[in-house]
Formats: sequence, C-alpha cells, structure tokens
Amino acid sequence: MITKLLAGLASRRRDRRAAVPAASPPLVIEYSPRLDGDGDPGEVVWGWVPFEDDPSQGKDRPMVVIGRSEASLIAVALTTKDHGPLGERLAVGTGDWDPQRRPSFAKINRLIAIDPAKVRREGAVFPRRRFDALVDAVRSRNLSVAAGGVRS
Repeated sequence: MITKLLAGLASRRRDRRAAVPAASPPLVIEYSPRLDGDGDPGEVVWGWVPFEDDPSQGKDRPMVVIGRSEASLIAVALTTKDHGPLGERLAVGTGDWDPQRRPSFAKINRLIAIDPAKVRREGAVFPRRRFDALVDAVRSRNLSVAAGGVRS
C-alpha cells in the first residue's frame, strides 16, 4: 500500500515537472540599422500589427525594431495617439517615419514578433539615444517571449 502511494506521488511530481513550459527563446537586443531594404534593429519599419483584443484583425503601422528572437524581428509599435493607461506609452518625438512629422509614442506594454519577410517598408533610422531610452522602458516592463509573439 505504501509503495503504491509513493509511486502515485512520484508520478504526480513527474507530471508537474512535465507541465512547466519550456524556456522562451532569447530576445537579443541590438542596435544595427542599415538602410538596405531589410528591417534591422534600430530602424522604424512598417508592417501588420494585430489588434490585442482580436489578433485576427489589425493594421499596417510603424514599429521600432529593437532586436531579434530566433528568426523573428522584435519591435515596439508606434502611434501618434497619446492616450491609454499611464506607463504604457513612451514619447519618442518626431521622425522621418511620419511624413507629417507628428509626435510619436512607443507602445511599451507590448512587443511584436515580425517575420522579416513581412516587413513592408523601412521608415527611418531611429536615433540611438531614443533607442536606448525605449529599450530601458521595455526592460522595466519585464516583457518576455511568448507563443505567437512577445507579450507582457
């Protein structure tokens, strides 16, 4: 009887260990812009960003590429709208990515994984000082790689 009980506990312990998710692929942050037609870390690119409440829908928008995870580029979406919960946006100023040169805000509460082949166009090189401030803000949120992209 005790042997059966111990065997049952051991199998439950094994089951619990098996249920622990695998480690996320590493997010490698780098600044290496090259206006060569490919999206690179440190550039503003345009691509499809799924809506958070309905990932089957979305829109084409500018994003700052901050690094790579496996075969994906990892980016932060930009918006010209300064609304939403405090601490979810970082003012990044103006740049060549917006022809109207409106002030932009980075949505630091969510990282987007992009297939490099799906980047529609390059917008501009994101200035290094602003890039470093953006990366610091993203790191302070403790975001991690998750299935289907990188999310908080």
